[in-house]
Amino acid sequence: MVEVFAVASGKGGTGKTTSTVALGMALSDRYDVTVVDADTGMANLLFHAGLSDAETTLHDVLADDAPVEAAAYDRFGLTVVPCGTSLDGFRDADPDRLRDVVATLAADTDVILLDSPPALDSRTAVLPVVLADRVVVVLQPTIPAISDGLKVQEYATTYGTDVAGLLFNKVRASESIAQVSEKTERYFDGPTLAAVPESERAREARRAGRPLLAHAPECEATTAYRSAAEALTVRDGTAADAADRFQSAVIPESL
Repeated sequence: MVEVFAVASGKGGTGKTTSTVALGMALSDRYDVTVVDADTGMANLLFHAGLSDAETTLHDVLADDAPVEAAAYDRFGLTVVPCGTSLDGFRDADPDRLRDVVATLAADTDVILLDSPPALDSRTAVLPVVLADRVVVVLQPTIPAISDGLKVQEYATTYGTDVAGLLFNKVRASESIAQVSEKTERYFDGPTLAAVPESERAREARRAGRPLLAHAPECEATTAYRSAAEALTVRDGTAADAADRFQSAVIPESL
């Protein structure tokens, strides 16, 4: 079994990386999970997973300076492939190599989560969505956020990627999911997986360099992420088929 999910938002500030790691940890109760920081320009995952001092990262792999195994770390029950933060690393990285990275990882895991870039404004940014089997769209419960999420869905469906579901994040008490749910049900293909409340514990976890589920396992946000993981079905697939699909994926030359 292996399935690849891109976790995408269409804009920054939605808590996408927090959501990626939280979903990964919740899914790891049932599956072998690998989380990859596919945001090669603005990497953030290494800070959430306590890997800020990692010597080898995805940048090195994409530059063909290291095998993917050297950039894979066991953290909090997950396999984590962080990306570096240097401009030189970004410059030297070849995003096309991400196909081979995902294909290699697919041979030894059940679920791959690709933490995608926040804005779909370049070929590199849409690549995780193109490679994934399905996409989880992270939204805040506002009308502008729905517009950004629809851009993610448009790119996904254009390149044959299905929508696994919507994850509302940073939901404040004064905000009502009901105010936007009618629109999301009308325009999005996937179901709502969960509504995660605004959480000071999530900010604490980020500052501590720990995933939310490890830092505050009993808080309301953690409970919501676990509900989202329960609602996210993982489809059967073979590693060989996945590898063939990723390596033969048609990457758009321009947007």
